[in-house]
Amino acid sequence: MMTNYLKIAWRNLRREKGFATINIVGLAVGMAATMLLLQYVNVERSYDQFHRNADRIVRVTSQRHEHGIMASQWAGGPFASGNHLKAAFPEVADYVKLYGLPRRVLAVQRREFRVEKGMYATPSFFNVFSFPLVEGNPQTALTEPMTGVLSVSLAKRLFGSANPVGQLVRLERETPIRITGIFADFPKNSHLQADYLLSFSTFETLNNPKKEPDKSLDNAWTWDGCLTYLLLKPGADRQALASKLPAFTVGQNQRDPKTGDGLSLHLQPLTDIHLYSHLLYEAGPNGDGNAVYVLLCVALFIIGIAWINYVNLATARAVSRAKEVGVRKAVGSHRSQLIGQFMIESALLNLIAVGGAFALITAALPLFNQFTDQQLTYDFVTSGRFWLGLGVMYAIGTVLSGLYPAFVLSGFKPVAVLKSGLAGFREGIALRKSLVVVQFAASVFLLVATITVFRQLQFMRSQNLGVAIDQTMVLSRPVDDSTRAGRMKAFKTYLRTESGVRQLTVSSTVPGEKVEFVAGGLRLFGRPNEEGKQYRIINTDYDFINTYGLKLVAGRNFDSALGEKDAVIFNRTALRQLGFTDPAKAIGQQIDFWDDKLTIVGVIDNFHQQSPREAYDPLILRLNPTIAGPISIKLAGSESTRMVGVIRQAWQRFFPTDPFEFSFLDEQYDRQYRADDRFGQLFGFFTLLAVLVSCLGLLGLVTFTAQQRKKEIGVRKVLGASVTSIVALLSRDFLKLVFIAIVVASPIAWYAMHQWLQDFAYRIDISWWIFALAGLLAVGIALLTVSFQSIKAALVNPVKSLRSE
Repeated sequence: MMTNYLKIAWRNLRREKGFATINIVGLAVGMAATMLLLQYVNVERSYDQFHRNADRIVRVTSQRHEHGIMASQWAGGPFASGNHLKAAFPEVADYVKLYGLPRRVLAVQRREFRVEKGMYATPSFFNVFSFPLVEGNPQTALTEPMTGVLSVSLAKRLFGSANPVGQLVRLERETPIRITGIFADFPKNSHLQADYLLSFSTFETLNNPKKEPDKSLDNAWTWDGCLTYLLLKPGADRQALASKLPAFTVGQNQRDPKTGDGLSLHLQPLTDIHLYSHLLYEAGPNGDGNAVYVLLCVALFIIGIAWINYVNLATARAVSRAKEVGVRKAVGSHRSQLIGQFMIESALLNLIAVGGAFALITAALPLFNQFTDQQLTYDFVTSGRFWLGLGVMYAIGTVLSGLYPAFVLSGFKPVAVLKSGLAGFREGIALRKSLVVVQFAASVFLLVATITVFRQLQFMRSQNLGVAIDQTMVLSRPVDDSTRAGRMKAFKTYLRTESGVRQLTVSSTVPGEKVEFVAGGLRLFGRPNEEGKQYRIINTDYDFINTYGLKLVAGRNFDSALGEKDAVIFNRTALRQLGFTDPAKAIGQQIDFWDDKLTIVGVIDNFHQQSPREAYDPLILRLNPTIAGPISIKLAGSESTRMVGVIRQAWQRFFPTDPFEFSFLDEQYDRQYRADDRFGQLFGFFTLLAVLVSCLGLLGLVTFTAQQRKKEIGVRKVLGASVTSIVALLSRDFLKLVFIAIVVASPIAWYAMHQWLQDFAYRIDISWWIFALAGLLAVGIALLTVSFQSIKAALVNPVKSLRSE
């Protein structure tokens, strides 16, 4: 019997090649899109899952509240929190403190290497996290001061094939570090990334060489920026522990019990960090959980539309299968046998689609990697999870797309269908219309979303940044040793003699980077502590404003002729936070900056330190003529190519042992848009696929309708009907459904896009014309699809249409 079912199913597919092709292509595209995005989601969700105690590790995040308002949110928090939480709560089994070391030079004998990322870490690092230490003792490797461990890759880079354990490296040329171990390179799906780890006691020694108790990091409640992770004991209730933290911070005199101002601590599950955390002092750039799941929903839309196509075409073609069902029932077939036959047809068609989906996946993988900025390899096809997912999709597709048509077809009454062939057919009309509305509503929703996404991205890029980033070359900071300040002064003096250099400045942060120096408690000098607030701080030399073309709205720039050191310049947002609405009235005022008396000498207009996704921060430029940081050089446009070589030679003259590394700021600033651009491109691409699959289904339905009405069309042509009137006749019913889809989708799309835009500080308004344009596109696409087959049917010679069999 099964063999007979398969033969009949195969014959039906061969006989109805057009409909079979439409179904197979739609299902294959939907399956391929869904499986690719499932792999993407799987990678994004896999971050930090490999730790054996991942479900018991939490990160302690913090917030600072001032006057009832949250002033800042930190991925980390005070250096004192880890050890005090461990001592206060029996639920805490262990803790780890981490502090980042970005871009430092490690020297081995006379060779120097610039290393991208390191961290200070407390001794329990390898106990809490499941990063394997391949050489050394994990219990003691990070215990002693001036010790550290290297990754396998960095050890090979620094020492070649020699064993580095016991050897010395010098941090920034001057700090000797003894290597006590080698750890396996951190997996890519870890939110923590480091090439080397130094003992936290090294950090303590460098910052508090006299070991003064009041300067100990274990008691530093006002110094934020330390990443703290807790390992909870088995069975510990994270939510219950979190509920005790407000009273804990009050007990540490870090929180006002009445107003809630001050410090608040929160517990963030380790596995939530990558997708749902974008705070100050993150360990690295994280993903976007909302974007990940939006793309997954788009993929499910596509496979859902493909399944709808199958159901629509199968029920529509019930007319042509009615007599077949009647004959089978007349000769004794049971309904269950007929259902089995049609389910076999669905299974065979879905199986062919699975093969097509696999071919599409393998062909599209390189392009998909380019879109998502991931490195998926063909190895995932050997994963049991991949085949399980594909198998589940195949099974669901077979059942969902085959079950209803099977019940409709098997339910025909043999006497009625053998007499007229049409009995029971109207049973599927309402469902077909509803499903066409659903799939085009999904398409309209995606079209509205795509237009909104691209308009928002265009809006951000078209904003006036308020800062001149063009023709700006940024050099990486030189090694901060005892001779750096003198050499930097000579380097700047030399470059200023070059005609191709218009301006240059050194600052702690350049535009395009998050300002992570946050100073709290700043207030007008002489005012009470309660008036202190938090500000973002950029340390600069005298030339930052001129180099970046910032607009002074009151006061003056820093002046090297005055030899001033205690000067600051506020932006408008910071000034309002200080309590001034008139910039001129703030000039000459003094602020208390951690017991230093600093004078406001100028006010600048707000500028976009980061992309327009972010709101203006309250920003202070603090004068520091000897600041160690990246060097920004504004070049004359006609000489930029020549000046790269000139600056390289000058660098090698003044910093001969430091690597020469540079970038152009416009390219660096543009990197902030990459994640949003990537999301927009992916969203647009998969929207196109969804619309394409919808059109395939509509094409199939129109083709079938034209076949069923060919005699009517022939009669109308004989009676004088024009091609235009016949096309309108065949198109009218389908376009009605598309208009209903537009009405259904528009409010849903408005709400979804309104929610999405809330993530942007500067955003577009959702205009009515977006829905009109999306509707016109949907109608136009549907009309083209319908008209293609309608015109073809209308042009058929009526003699052929009316000829009797």
